[in-house]
Amino acid sequence: MDTQLVRSPVYQQLNQRLRSALAGEYNCGDRFLTEREIAQRFGVSRTTANKALASLVSEGFLEFRKGLGTFVRRAVIDYDVRSLVSFTEKAKAAGKTPRTELLTFGKLPAADVDDSVRTALDIADNALVWEMERVRLADDVPVIFEHRYVVHGLCPELTRLQAEGSLYHAWTENHGLRIAGANEVIRAVLLTTAESRRLQTTTRSAAFEVVSVGFLENDRPLWWERTLYRGDQYEFHSRLGPIQSATPPRGRLRQ
Repeated sequence: MDTQLVRSPVYQQLNQRLRSALAGEYNCGDRFLTEREIAQRFGVSRTTANKALASLVSEGFLEFRKGLGTFVRRAVIDYDVRSLVSFTEKAKAAGKTPRTELLTFGKLPAADVDDSVRTALDIADNALVWEMERVRLADDVPVIFEHRYVVHGLCPELTRLQAEGSLYHAWTENHGLRIAGANEVIRAVLLTTAESRRLQTTTRSAAFEVVSVGFLENDRPLWWERTLYRGDQYEFHSRLGPIQSATPPRGRLRQ
């Protein structure tokens, strides 16, 4: 048995060796070692090999394809639902080159937008909003299609060039805004023909829809956005806390 596999629980040590193999010997999409090949190469039982493979699949390093075997998973972009992180940073963290295509950019009266958007932004009919549509690409693959409205009065000097880059950076660095966070609603949807064309995928493909309202530190709404994330390019991650009741207690106990 490999001497490096005996100093700690065998499957944990094997897991680390397989991670090293993934980093140095394989590319995304490559077929990975079988259970039998792992057992022979590292001198462990097939039960241990199976346990290590299952661990790497659950961690997202590998994917199992029925009837074909285990493969190195394609690099996907992580969406952490606990914090706001720019697309540019997320794409770079996934080892991809980010790019933005600004499809539309301009300002219009709030009266021209949907009532629900106007209500979410807490603005009057005679206010102005910036409207923009953007496609975000990673390694020239479209992964996000977004439609956004921004309160004009909070960043009246917003430029097309800024909209082509990171809006988070523009708001904080160029306009001196202090962003506190966003409220989001996430749903699974099927793309329409037009949306599929924007994201260069097939009609009725699976996607994540995120509708969000971003706000400043004084709770002033800054933007409303509907964003579509390609289901084959994104993963949504979150860390949950302790178990709690889904329904808050109501009323009081009688004394």
